[in-house]
Amino acid sequence: MKIAEVTEFGQPPKYVETKDPPVPASDSDLVQVKLLAAGVHVLVRLRAAGQHYTAQGLPHIPGTDAIGKTSDGQIVYYSTVTPKGGSFQELINLPKASLTPIPAGRDPIQLAGSLNPATSGWMALTTRTFNLPKNFSVLVMGATSTSGAIAIPLARALGAGKVIGCARNAAKMADLDLDEMITLAEPASKTNFSKAEDVDVILDYIYGEPAVHLLNNLKPTSPVQYVQIGSLSATEVNLSAAVLRSKDLTLRGAGPGSWSMAQMREQMPKLLEALVNVKPSKFSVVKLEDIESAWGRTRERLVVVP
Repeated sequence: MKIAEVTEFGQPPKYVETKDPPVPASDSDLVQVKLLAAGVHVLVRLRAAGQHYTAQGLPHIPGTDAIGKTSDGQIVYYSTVTPKGGSFQELINLPKASLTPIPAGRDPIQLAGSLNPATSGWMALTTRTFNLPKNFSVLVMGATSTSGAIAIPLARALGAGKVIGCARNAAKMADLDLDEMITLAEPASKTNFSKAEDVDVILDYIYGEPAVHLLNNLKPTSPVQYVQIGSLSATEVNLSAAVLRSKDLTLRGAGPGSWSMAQMREQMPKLLEALVNVKPSKFSVVKLEDIESAWGRTRERLVVVP
């Protein structure tokens, strides 16, 4: 079979041939899945560059999840966030219990490109927040990112009554379904966060100085749950202890480890149902054999097919 393989972190994956995995026995708890489509997400690129905590060791097969077909014809979603293994391979053996069946009629390309970014906000709200009020309000930091944009309709599906977006590109934010917009300034300390000072939940895909300035500007008496998801700005911050002592603030992160794969499998059917009402996105389809040359197309949303 053919796979994509990284032998040096930071270098584009190469298209190589390797042995097919053995066909599992009929009484095995494993099943062989044939790749249909897999997204080239930001997480996929970070892992392939050795810049994400879930990637450890070489050689590394890129890909964090995919849509595939089992030997009996079932279309399924599967996750491959393991230290070295990924979804950019034509065949893979997986535990039957780890697969999520896909309802008939769903587009594998759309699901492959959308499910990973959608999972970030969905898991943050369903597993990393608690006791949210009815019609809760949400601030999405990094609203124009792929994950941030899809978090907006998903937050509404989970009961949000008000969604505020924050990003640098005001024109791009205007095309999103937002109730309020905050334009991120340069430097971040000049950003006016008054529209979000009493928000119930913060989904942060940016981190860095914007996050510090935001937390400094929250109302002291308004309870807020801050969930750190991505680090588009920076991976570290210098946060004053006074901020934690002077605010009714809960800090959590959302990602593999803070929630379990069992929790994700439990949530996946609900997420699939919610995505039915999300506007389809545009993806560029790339053959697995062309992965090395396509890897540099970072401005495109790519989906790999066999």
